[in-house]
Amino acid sequence: MIIKKGYIIDGKHEKPILIDVSFNPENKNQPLIIFCHGYKGFKDWGAWNLMANTFAKNNICFVKFNFSHNGGTITQPIDFPDLEAFGNNNYTKELDDLESVINWVFENNDFESTINFNNIVLIGHSRAGGIVSIKSEEDNRINKVITLAGVSSFGKRTSTTGDLEKWKKDGVKYVLNGRTKQQMPHYYQFYEDFVNNEQRLTIKRAVSHLEIPHLIIHGDNDTSVFIDEANNLNKWNTKSDLVIIKEADHVFNAKHPWNSNELPKKLEEVVLACLAFIE
Repeated sequence: MIIKKGYIIDGKHEKPILIDVSFNPENKNQPLIIFCHGYKGFKDWGAWNLMANTFAKNNICFVKFNFSHNGGTITQPIDFPDLEAFGNNNYTKELDDLESVINWVFENNDFESTINFNNIVLIGHSRAGGIVSIKSEEDNRINKVITLAGVSSFGKRTSTTGDLEKWKKDGVKYVLNGRTKQQMPHYYQFYEDFVNNEQRLTIKRAVSHLEIPHLIIHGDNDTSVFIDEANNLNKWNTKSDLVIIKEADHVFNAKHPWNSNELPKKLEEVVLACLAFIE
């Protein structure tokens, strides 16, 4: 029997972090996955809940959470009612949020007999592929890392490029969310945070120094993060495994909302690749 529990924990940046955990309480010593959503994402996007349930059915405890500044709130965790928070997000806040979640997992007595604390896996989608790569390199509690359509460079993203002088002068620039039609703000602090922490935030550096099993999964029809970035990651860590999902887009052919009770076939392939890697 799979159960799902919700939690709220304190983040380091004055905003709470909303978490849910899917697992089979009858099974002991389970591997644990911590899943991080990507840019303009949230933990309940599309088919992520189905994905969590599938892992739990395979005796893997699955934790997912909303980054504290992703634009959601505790009462309205889907989509982006808090654009002010979204504009004040940055990469180091996301790394801090992930650390808070990892700490919480290790300190939470609810899972003491359920989880194998020597089999902790980070999975990051898209932008969070970079976040989990960096955190896995710097936190020795992490035993495996998986990126799904992960980016290979934060410095080349639209959120850290463009007309920097205008951005600095205006203090903010906006990105259209094609699905919700919101103009989503990026305050200039995002760029300043990146520049001030550039060495830490260099994905190539982190991936090159990884000493744990590393799986890279990418769709060959991804037009948001091109497959070249997966090849870069694989090249920088020659011990990594690269799985290409044929005819899969950036979200492995899912969408939001996802109204089916079954995973999209391409996301199912992703789960199977992850299961083989973890087990």
